[in-house]
Amino acid sequence: MRMGTPNSPTEEDRSGHEEINPGGTSVEAFFAASVVFITGVTGFLGKALLEKLLRACPEICTIYVLIRPKKNWGVQERFESLFDNPVFDRIKSECPSAVNKVIAVSGDVSLPNLGLSEKDCLMLTQRVNVVFHSAATVRFDEPLKVAVDLNAKGTERMIDFCAGMMNLVSFVHVSTAYSNLDRTEVKEIIYRANVKSGVIIDMCDNLDDETLRILEEKLRGKHPNTYTLTKRLAENIIMTKGNGLPLAIVRPSIVCAAYQEPFPGWIDNVSGITGIMTEISRGTIRSVICNQKLVADIIPLDYVVDTLICVAWYRSMHPSNTIQVYNCVSSIANPLIWRTMGELVNKYVLEFPSKHVLWYPGFSFRTNKFMHSLIAASFHRLPAYIADLILKIRGAKPIMVKIAKRLERAAQTGEFFSFNEWQFRGENMQQLIRTLKTSDSCSKFNVDIATLDWDTYFRAYILGIREYILKDCPDTLTNARNRLSKLYWIHKLSQVLVSFVLIKMILRVGQVMFTFDT
Repeated sequence: MRMGTPNSPTEEDRSGHEEINPGGTSVEAFFAASVVFITGVTGFLGKALLEKLLRACPEICTIYVLIRPKKNWGVQERFESLFDNPVFDRIKSECPSAVNKVIAVSGDVSLPNLGLSEKDCLMLTQRVNVVFHSAATVRFDEPLKVAVDLNAKGTERMIDFCAGMMNLVSFVHVSTAYSNLDRTEVKEIIYRANVKSGVIIDMCDNLDDETLRILEEKLRGKHPNTYTLTKRLAENIIMTKGNGLPLAIVRPSIVCAAYQEPFPGWIDNVSGITGIMTEISRGTIRSVICNQKLVADIIPLDYVVDTLICVAWYRSMHPSNTIQVYNCVSSIANPLIWRTMGELVNKYVLEFPSKHVLWYPGFSFRTNKFMHSLIAASFHRLPAYIADLILKIRGAKPIMVKIAKRLERAAQTGEFFSFNEWQFRGENMQQLIRTLKTSDSCSKFNVDIATLDWDTYFRAYILGIREYILKDCPDTLTNARNRLSKLYWIHKLSQVLVSFVLIKMILRVGQVMFTFDT
């Protein structure tokens, strides 16, 4: 692992560039001797993308990764800690020298010219062949000004910077399948936003935070959050300013744990669905607001990573005057409804319990918001307050209420997606699948979601949560199952007691009413 600012390209570098074969029959041949630039590498998707490039394209020349310094945490420290993540265990075991091809570059997409030094600018513009732009804020509740700066203006800065690259053959932008929520059918094209991106950017640049907060709902329109809005603005910016660049856009749906690579079930965050599944496994979530008859359009991480890499290859193999868009979703070829997903989650949290389980797991989907609120108050918030009280008495830090509130916010932000579904078109994805199957790389890269088995996936997902999120070793499984067995009988006993109390209350009320009538 190293961090540095190489000098201008040598003659050897230039000759290597001439050997790049955009028309090669394999993805590996395309990336052989190529120089790659990745933004957002410290994110969930970025780490997996870097790992797969190193492992599956062993002849790749160099991968530059843009890393921004944080308070009390410099670029070098962030870069070194990146490879401590378990996602890189496989590549460090199989080919430890591969990580030496990765070079950190200090920069920030929220700054002019990406915050790069003059030397780094010159080096990147002369050397880079392939760009993956995945840097973004994925927080749904991000203030509009912040989301616009990172997702929309950040993309604009990337386009401006890449326009000066001398050897660029492919530029892949990571968007989202939910960038066009005002449509029920979403084709693989860029749709113009109702409000021009330049207008919203000017407003964010010139208006104060309070005024923007008042205008935000109007500006969002049918977008439920600033994330999907600013991702759409970014696509509009690409359409306006990306002419002449070898651009492609990949739109993944809800990105979740890995299916097979680098490890089945690998996950490194508790945002969204993963956080909810984690608490379901611990027995702290009993109700989820959702229309279980609709499609849950989730996509495993490794399918997204393989799509990004293969799109970069395909874009160079088949140059086009138009910007190609790829809807990387599961609903087209392998739809999964929320009810089936719920059944699989309930099945495997019982088969592979964690030692951190607090109550016997089991949850239900509900569309009735009043009933959901009643269940949430009784079985989510109240137990959290009781648990924190016990923790305080024991001298430990109370955290359960904080977790409950965080999950409540996550459920609220995800409610829009669990009560709606969209029909995505996938002609470009199908063409990519057909082309890849005729290449020499079909065994290394899988972009065909039809090959996925959902039962196998959720088994790996629950085991992944157990290992990577809850840090639960496999040798604790026997004790965890014994604990679960005890919780089962406690759960049944509590149900009997609650039923007894309810019957007594009903009989008491009936007796009072009878006395009143007589």
